[in-house]
Amino acid sequence: PVWVSEYGNFVDNLRLYARGGSGGMGLPRLGGRGGNGGDVWVVATKNITLKRIKDKYPHKRFVAGAGANSSVHALRGERGEDKEILAPVGITVTTDDGKVIGDLNADGDRLMVAKGGPGGSFHSGFEPRKGKAKHIRLDLKLIADLGLVGFPNAGKSSLLTALSNATPQIANYAFTTLKPEIGKLMYSDHKQISVADLPGLIEGAHMNKGMGHKFLKHVERTKQLLFVVDVCGFQLASKTPFRSAFEAVQLLTKELELYKEELVSKPALLVVNKMDLPDAEDKLAELTEQLQNPDEFCDLLPDDMIPKNYMTFRHVVPVSAANGFGMEHLKTCIRESIDEDAEMTSKATHQHRLQALRLHSLKHM
Repeated sequence: PVWVSEYGNFVDNLRLYARGGSGGMGLPRLGGRGGNGGDVWVVATKNITLKRIKDKYPHKRFVAGAGANSSVHALRGERGEDKEILAPVGITVTTDDGKVIGDLNADGDRLMVAKGGPGGSFHSGFEPRKGKAKHIRLDLKLIADLGLVGFPNAGKSSLLTALSNATPQIANYAFTTLKPEIGKLMYSDHKQISVADLPGLIEGAHMNKGMGHKFLKHVERTKQLLFVVDVCGFQLASKTPFRSAFEAVQLLTKELELYKEELVSKPALLVVNKMDLPDAEDKLAELTEQLQNPDEFCDLLPDDMIPKNYMTFRHVVPVSAANGFGMEHLKTCIRESIDEDAEMTSKATHQHRLQALRLHSLKHM
């Protein structure tokens, strides 16, 4: 099996072998202790990518140094050297079967993944032990304020370019963005908001067609979702049915829900793109009405495509990425939505601290 998942040459999951160093021999006649083996650590480091690790260590084996044997000159053997695996910020370290060992979310975060063996001592009959060994996986999840969610051809890449300073490679084929692009929205007061355009979602993504699951994994780490639909609807391929903008919204919601139900409760905005097309105004009016009474209009969809809960959008913003219409308004809506959340979070933290202080003072009364 191939242990590296890639889109284009973007690697987001890497399997490695880690082994702690063996302990050193004890010295029975003088009661000398062998040195402990070194440990293996994963350390979050700026500007490192999983691809760089893969290219630099093709064997993907990381073994820490062995502890020194006890000797007449040094009764206490020296400890083995630790081995550090420098990894990108934003990874989750898991066991081979996906159990989480820990997350590294900030530069310099460290996690021990394989402990060295103890050196030989009186208690072990002076026999050293081997270090622990295991296969681990480094799983990268992008962290961005907003994740763009939309089917291919909804115009997500051109939207990102129009909004920010990212220059994604834009193509018009059904499976577009092959690796995540992160754009930064700049505001006049220097606030920056990051937007991730993730590989295009296709119907059946939760069943892992195309890049489905990889895409959905990254959505989990974004604070809010930015749905993007083509106002005139779309057809993925000649064999697949035509979908209206309203149907696209429901199908996207269903994909997120089938992958992980909590995703549907994230704050979301809806961008209705391609307003430069003929009939766009009528289609927008129709979509607005449908979003207000989703139950009535969902009858058009097969049962297995109707989400359990409809997404509620804080803003529905018509735009044209092609001619710039609505872009400034969209930037304002994004900013409002992100600020609103930040305010709610800080209020909650503040309440939490107040409560903790009250409890503290009650205890000491």
